[in-house]
Amino acid sequence: MSRPDQVLISEIFYSLQGESTTVGLPTVFVRLTGCPLRCQYCDTEYAFTGGDYFSFDEILQQVAQHQASHVTVTGGEPLAQANCIDLLTQLCDAGYQVSLETSGAQDVSEVDSRVMKVMDIKTPGSGEVNRNRYENIAYLRGNDQVKFVLCNREDFDWAKNCMREHKLTEQCEVLFSPSHDQLDATELADWILQEHLPVRMQLQLHKILWGNQPGK
Repeated sequence: MSRPDQVLISEIFYSLQGESTTVGLPTVFVRLTGCPLRCQYCDTEYAFTGGDYFSFDEILQQVAQHQASHVTVTGGEPLAQANCIDLLTQLCDAGYQVSLETSGAQDVSEVDSRVMKVMDIKTPGSGEVNRNRYENIAYLRGNDQVKFVLCNREDFDWAKNCMREHKLTEQCEVLFSPSHDQLDATELADWILQEHLPVRMQLQLHKILWGNQPGK
């Protein structure tokens, strides 16, 4: 059983941010263990179980060793651990530029306003479209991002309609990303241009550089 100042950690590592608007920046990643979703393209299944409990102080000490200004809290699904909310605030209080990578299936209403939320909306191709918590959209701000991971043309059309229905581009930036090895990136780029969509296309830089290595 964890204490109020602990979370279960899968790994803490230093790398380049591979996604979002901070792509390419040296970043410390704090990966929490556990996720209630099972997206068919998941590349971090090793983080579903295991790990060790770390206190917030221990996490801050490890983060400080890397001398980076950016910290990303990720998973798994970090918000599946209730103490993640307080961890995010502690990282902000320590002066870091903090981002949160979340599936969109957990409540984000209590996340510190200083945190940049990078929130997925799951497409049909993910296998978890029914887990989307659309009420989270109301808590997105201009510095946040919504990400759609797309597996095929059906996902693209679904995401396009979802984006328009919920007026997402009026809330924050929208990211379209091809599922690695499932959707050709050039094809997705062509679709975005043909449809004149006001979205940012992104590739996963870490996979281009290092493949699927854990800790990268």
